[in-house]
Amino acid sequence: MPHQPDRRQFLVDCLALGLCAVSGPVRAENTCLPYRGLVILTAFADVALPVDQATVAERFRRLDRYVREMSYGRACVDVQLSGWHTLPDPIGRYTISPINLRVDKSRVTKLIQDAIDAADTDADFSRYDYVVIYLGARFQDYGMVGLCGYPGMLGWQQELAFRTRSGQAVPGGVAIFTATAHLGTLFHDSAHVWGGVHDGKRRVPCLYDHDLQIEHPTLDKGWPEALINMGYWDPMSCHSYKRHLPPPGLSSWTRLRLGWLPAEKIKVVEPGESTELLLAPLEDGQADTLVVRIPLSGKRYLLIENRQPIGQFDPYLPGHGVLIMRADDDIPECRHGRAPVRLIDADPSRKYLEGAAFDLPGRSRYADPENGIEIELLEKLGLSYRIRINRR
Repeated sequence: MPHQPDRRQFLVDCLALGLCAVSGPVRAENTCLPYRGLVILTAFADVALPVDQATVAERFRRLDRYVREMSYGRACVDVQLSGWHTLPDPIGRYTISPINLRVDKSRVTKLIQDAIDAADTDADFSRYDYVVIYLGARFQDYGMVGLCGYPGMLGWQQELAFRTRSGQAVPGGVAIFTATAHLGTLFHDSAHVWGGVHDGKRRVPCLYDHDLQIEHPTLDKGWPEALINMGYWDPMSCHSYKRHLPPPGLSSWTRLRLGWLPAEKIKVVEPGESTELLLAPLEDGQADTLVVRIPLSGKRYLLIENRQPIGQFDPYLPGHGVLIMRADDDIPECRHGRAPVRLIDADPSRKYLEGAAFDLPGRSRYADPENGIEIELLEKLGLSYRIRINRR
């Protein structure tokens, strides 16, 4: 795992400080830190789904372009595709429930073990940071469109959990995708792996509600009902706004968890401080201020960001304007009505947080009397907002 240790130690250090961000200027594309993955192409004797390697390679090139844009050029995706390997059993021996909390973990374990054993003789696993198992099968064949084996469905292991038949250690983590996985899904489950685990918690968890997902596991079962925390504003919540559209860009919260936000572009407003600032669109990596962080008590804080239809992905949002999020780093996952981050909804009359963005003229103020915080949008200058923040 030539690159993973440095990234993990960096994230441990910045989480200990309560702010996952990177110091220094935005890197150029050719100086990005790569996530190096082995993609094991797996087929099943009883599934006839023609998928060629060129198509799979292009899908991961798209994932690379997404990661480069979301990380402001700091990170990139560098994968190697194996040849096709037919697994020893029909797909029915591997299929799982579409409900996260009801997945048969033994079937996930079997799929991972059979796939890494199939690739054992022609892959040097030590060259990679993580593994992807790419199925020559559809969502309908397998049961889920994609998932993270670990840290995910099999728990939050911090040690290497799998070895091949010959004893090779499987590095980092394992993501699993069907051939019909959306780009947002490719990112979502890869990000679980890239974020890793700290103090027994995933750094980049799902942002939809797992309990609600029991009743609403798929689109035809009312999937948007589970999007109570971040709606369609982050692919860790929604994968995409509409199935035929690319995924939205990342929220500042997810970028912070991945260590992709430059520290100098985050304005921190402490208790007793009042300030006016110009908040640029989150996608504009060259602007001076991209995020406002307002510390509360303990590990709780507010984040403020500006989402506008620029770049390749933020045009695909339910709206545009200023998002205010309430975060709590003590909460590990979206369970039992709690979440590590949740949008403050500017317009609750619209379902699924589609009206969450504050904007001028009608939805320009937010007050938090309990914490003595007032936030006001004063004017819009181009795609930026001049904002006043008062703290007691």
